[in-house]
Amino acid sequence: MIDDGHAELSVRRQCRLIGLGRATYYREPTGESAENLALMRLIDEQYTACPFYGSRRITRWLVRGGHEV
Repeated sequence: MIDDGHAELSVRRQCRLIGLGRATYYREPTGESAENLALMRLIDEQYTACPFYGSRRITRWLVRGGHEV
C-alpha cells in the first residue's frame, strides 16, 4: 500500500493521503501471548461444543474453570 521508494511521494505524504499515522506504519505488530492463545483455544472448543452459548455464559464457564477473565 505504501511504497518506501516512491519517486514523487514521501512516506509522510502517502500516509497522510490514506489516513494512516506514520507511527502505525513503522510499528512492528506484536504477536499474541501464550496465555491469550490458550484462552482463545478454550473459547473455540467450548463454542464448537455449545454454539448456543453467548459471551456471558462462556465468560462464566471460563471463570468457573479457574481462568482470570
